[in-house]
Amino acid sequence: MFRIQTICSEKMSRRSLTLLKNLARNANGSGIQTRSVTYMPRPGDGAPRPVTLIPGDGIGPLVTNAVEQVMEAMHAPIYFEKYDVHGEMSRVPPEVMESIRKNKVCLKGGLKTPVGGGVSSLNVQLRKELDLFASLVNCFNLPGLPTRHENVDIVVIRENTEGEYAGLEHEVVPGVVESLKDYGLMLVVITKFCSERIAKYAFEYAYLNNRKKVTAVHKANIMKLADGLFLESCREVAKKYPSITYNEIIVDNCCMQLVAKPEQFDVMVTPNLYGNLVANTAAGIAGGTGVMPGGNVGADHAVFEQGASAGNVGKDKIVLENKANPVALLLSSAMMLRHLQFPSFADRLETAVKRVIFEGKCRTKDLGGTSTTQEVVDAVIANLE
Repeated sequence: MFRIQTICSEKMSRRSLTLLKNLARNANGSGIQTRSVTYMPRPGDGAPRPVTLIPGDGIGPLVTNAVEQVMEAMHAPIYFEKYDVHGEMSRVPPEVMESIRKNKVCLKGGLKTPVGGGVSSLNVQLRKELDLFASLVNCFNLPGLPTRHENVDIVVIRENTEGEYAGLEHEVVPGVVESLKDYGLMLVVITKFCSERIAKYAFEYAYLNNRKKVTAVHKANIMKLADGLFLESCREVAKKYPSITYNEIIVDNCCMQLVAKPEQFDVMVTPNLYGNLVANTAAGIAGGTGVMPGGNVGADHAVFEQGASAGNVGKDKIVLENKANPVALLLSSAMMLRHLQFPSFADRLETAVKRVIFEGKCRTKDLGGTSTTQEVVDAVIANLE
């Protein structure tokens, strides 16, 4: 009798253990948690929010349409105010700027940046006029997507409003161009302010997201005053966050270390130009620019877009064949939903995208597959919970 009870007890224990394991795994068995501790909204938080939408150039309309379809399938509490903006325009139309200022949030596809010819980048113009001083790109391994390196999870935070991207240059005489690339005397005060606020943002991000290390990327061995001032600001801010490890790395060594041992990096804070180079390198290491989310944020506004190579609008052939990769902008949209305080919708979207990548059945050419944009979108919608 005692032996029968023992056997029954062991069977029940094993069954309970199996049930607990199943509860801890998602439907495809990848072990990704699909629900966390509940989010308690404030009254009225569920009211639909307007978001300015700029489809942009090239693949932009394809990938922004992908987002629109998924948001509709989720019944996400947002609606889009869509505007036609293209990279060859001399300025972003006033009504578009007014919409972004009103809504506080914008989602955009790529805007083509003309090379040479004196036409300024609308991407840079948006960042300057809205004072979107921080660019954030999250470069990480996606389960199921093979890459050369594992355990990559890097956040590149880049100063967005000055440095080389200030575009301070002019032709002195025919054939001679003077370019004020960085910090003239009249810009020193502004630079100190900008360097401090990007450093504060990087450390605050690390603190709020349980990140352990912040690395400042610089070229202070050559740019002793300019990058020296940037480092000075980072060091001052680092003292206020004793629980976060702080270190510094010269940009050329940084690029070499990224391709050799990317897993050593956590949060990276950089001046404007270096950040662009570092973010694109990190994206390539972690799986490609087609899967890396990102955005630009200031005190009052945020613009979400593909994390790396936002000015790259793709080749005409990709557009004609409807084979643009929508994953980066879908994940950027999940970032946007969290920014809007809709965490459950963000979790559903992110989990669905990760399931599609993990299963490996629907992938665009850049990820080794043959799927169209619409096939990826349909797969994501099918995996929504």
